[in-house]
Amino acid sequence: MSFSIQDLQLILPEAFLLFAICAVIAVDLVIKPAQRDATHWLSIGVVVATLLLVIIDRSADARGFSGMFVHDAVARLLKVFILLVTIAVFVYARTYLKDRKLFVGEFHMLVLFAVLGMMLLVSAGSLVMIYVGLELLTLSSYALVALNRDSPLSSEAAMKYFVLGALASGILLYGMSMIYGATGTLDLQKIHAVASLAAGSSHQTLLAFGLVFLVAGIGFKFGAAPFHMWLPDVYQGSPTAVTTFIGSAPKIAAFGMAWRLLDGALGGLHPHWGEMLAVLAVLSLAIGNVVAIAQTNLKRMLAYSTISHVGFLLLGLANGTPSGYAAAMFYAIAYAIMSAAAFGSIQLLARAGFEAEEIDDFKGLNQRNPWYAFVVLLVMASLAGIPPLFGFFAKLLVLKAALDAGMLWLAIVAIVFAIVGAFYYLRVIKVMYFDPPETKDTLALPQDIPLRWVLSINGAALLFLGLFFGPLLSWCYRAMGAG
Repeated sequence: MSFSIQDLQLILPEAFLLFAICAVIAVDLVIKPAQRDATHWLSIGVVVATLLLVIIDRSADARGFSGMFVHDAVARLLKVFILLVTIAVFVYARTYLKDRKLFVGEFHMLVLFAVLGMMLLVSAGSLVMIYVGLELLTLSSYALVALNRDSPLSSEAAMKYFVLGALASGILLYGMSMIYGATGTLDLQKIHAVASLAAGSSHQTLLAFGLVFLVAGIGFKFGAAPFHMWLPDVYQGSPTAVTTFIGSAPKIAAFGMAWRLLDGALGGLHPHWGEMLAVLAVLSLAIGNVVAIAQTNLKRMLAYSTISHVGFLLLGLANGTPSGYAAAMFYAIAYAIMSAAAFGSIQLLARAGFEAEEIDDFKGLNQRNPWYAFVVLLVMASLAGIPPLFGFFAKLLVLKAALDAGMLWLAIVAIVFAIVGAFYYLRVIKVMYFDPPETKDTLALPQDIPLRWVLSINGAALLFLGLFFGPLLSWCYRAMGAG
């Protein structure tokens, strides 16, 4: 592998983020614990600066480092929203972590390294880069889940996540090795060219086995059924600040990885992996929505909700056309924004000694604070897909993608389970507006003004983007080259 100055220009945001992380680590080492706010705001500043570098980049699409790094419109779009959601995660986390004595530099370092892994992942041009980016993300996530070392629940969740994550990484790597054995290259573009000509050849069986392992690994990283066994326990066991991160931005990166592998490398095998994704979508929609109804813990309910939303996202991917991919990308972005707001609302109500994780903890919220009850209403209604909110149009687009692909049966299944899923979201709205509060005390809002403002903006964005979703949708279509 060789590289030039042009290659370094392509990877400038990632290079800046890496060096900035090292600087943040150095600062965190020399400040006192009471000055930890410096690490927090410096981390946000690093993410904002990286975001500006991505936004102002107007260079043409190109491949660098011998094709290992791809600089294109899809990567830029995904990076913008990964970084935006990460900023919100940092703001939401500050008061929550302080109240639990978890406001440590390690949280900020691990999140920043995970963000770097996601940026590399969505720009991957080879199997090696995909694996490097994925492992940087997942290894940081394992440590984040175990951030609260004094909590047996967090330790158990981290161990389960690590063991199952290692298994999934092994499955994905095994699939990659089969693809390499069948094609003789690690470059995704070259794999696409060779795989398209492999039908009927002696390598067809090896490619098919490699594809099965790849889809299984992608399913685990998404949290799709039946590879979802880690997700509810990890969401519930992690500190809510960590759950907010794991449940939002990485879903955008997972879409980027799936698109690079399935379309960028194995687009010629779409008739095979399209059917696999359709099966995963049905299982995710059924298991996610049905099991979520029985949950009383809000974080666990949102975990099963995530599984169902992954099912919707897979409808767009299964389409196998640029318009289908654009719909899936739009859905991944919409879900990341909605998920960040949902977990942010839990952190708003939480305080020292009180996690606000149960649905009953939201009883009578409208009587205690009407504005934040309205914000939570927007979040839950958007997740349920109620018009004219952001989530409704995201669901509509992936359903259209399924119909365009001739999968009427899959669209009908999705609609049925969308109606089923609306029940558990409406239950949260019901307890806020119609159940009496468990305490007569007023809602103790944190003094962290940025938290309150960012959550309000996040909730309002779901309504704004629902009413004016056209520019973002057009951006997704242009990035995918769809007409």
